[in-house]
Amino acid sequence: MRINKLTSALAVVGLATISSSVWATDGYFSDGYGIKAKGMAGTSIAQPQDTLAAANNPAGMVLQGDRLDVGLDWFRPIRTGELRGNGNPANNGTYDASDKKNFLIPEFGYNKMLSQDMSVGVSVYGNGGMNTSYTKPFPLFGTTNPGIDLSQLFIAPTFAMKLNQSNSVGISVNFAYQRFKATGLQNFDNSTYSSSPGNVTDRGYDSSTGWGVKVGWIGQVTPDLSFGLTYQSKTSMGKFDKYKGLFAEQGGFDIPENYGAGFSWKVAPAWTVSGDVKQIQYSKVASVGDSVNCLFAGACKLGTNNGAGFGWNDMTVYKLGVSYQQSQNLTLRAGYSYGKQPIPESQTLFNMLAPAVNNDHMTLGATWTLANKSEVTVAYMHAFDNTVSGSNSIPSGFGGGNTNLKMYQDSLGVAYGMKF
Repeated sequence: MRINKLTSALAVVGLATISSSVWATDGYFSDGYGIKAKGMAGTSIAQPQDTLAAANNPAGMVLQGDRLDVGLDWFRPIRTGELRGNGNPANNGTYDASDKKNFLIPEFGYNKMLSQDMSVGVSVYGNGGMNTSYTKPFPLFGTTNPGIDLSQLFIAPTFAMKLNQSNSVGISVNFAYQRFKATGLQNFDNSTYSSSPGNVTDRGYDSSTGWGVKVGWIGQVTPDLSFGLTYQSKTSMGKFDKYKGLFAEQGGFDIPENYGAGFSWKVAPAWTVSGDVKQIQYSKVASVGDSVNCLFAGACKLGTNNGAGFGWNDMTVYKLGVSYQQSQNLTLRAGYSYGKQPIPESQTLFNMLAPAVNNDHMTLGATWTLANKSEVTVAYMHAFDNTVSGSNSIPSGFGGGNTNLKMYQDSLGVAYGMKF
């Protein structure tokens, strides 16, 4: 009963804030879940540190005891699109996609031990990041300021158990809610480009729900070394009916399958090094992975089963983190991650709507243990400036030329955690 009440309360808070949330670090997945993990570049598959563990590896929940965590991340992405060499000189120039720059992102987690070897809990977290808000119209797209806003909220009830002293497993049922809107795409809202004119742009927000599962294992190989594995199924989502003329599969927008492996190694009494490798299958979701080139060649339309998408590639992300137990009450963290951004140079025109082009991230973090044994954690992330230059990415029918995408990001998060 207590868990049901907490789940409901957290869902209400999450839904209330989802409209102002944005991520764009590992494509449109977050660089990490849980402020402690964020301080180590998101490494967490084999090193659970709080009750956001279910977002990373459900097996980690049984290692947390009775615990509650609440966090808030201030996120500031700066996005820019640039048009060069177009046949109409009026189109060329730099377009600021950051009319909205500052976002607050909440996170929540709760875990309850049923026995020494079993636990139930819930983690509430989000994805998003296909977000742009241009400060002026983009003539190739339409007559009003273009932009899109996608947010995804996960509520993950989790069961975890210890198989023995060295091995833990867990499973989460991921209930997902997402919402989306698009503006300023009037030039595509016609029968030439869309299978459903009138359902392409400026329809306000639409929402959908769905579910999937996430499973994980953590094994303590030696007292100082552990490994972890995790797998998350594709989250099958309902369709965005208001945008069935924009997204492939009549408004489909599933959340891609992903999986990963990690290690955590206590190299000295005060030092721990951890690393993760994560694979995100963007190409397996038609509305994200299908190429837009067929649209401009007249071989497909928006909204059809084989319709144009954003052309994203799959993404492999490598994360390395380190923590230092400076004293009984202070832990310091740092990390670095790299993942080749998913947007090919040939796909940059349509991805002016979703310029998730960052490759490298650096993080710092710290946790202070208070007198009552509760904790305050902070984490900072910087995603380094990156540009993808789309040579000849604008088709000749649109005047030709190049579309360049640019982005950098900063975030600062704080969390409070306590054990019962």
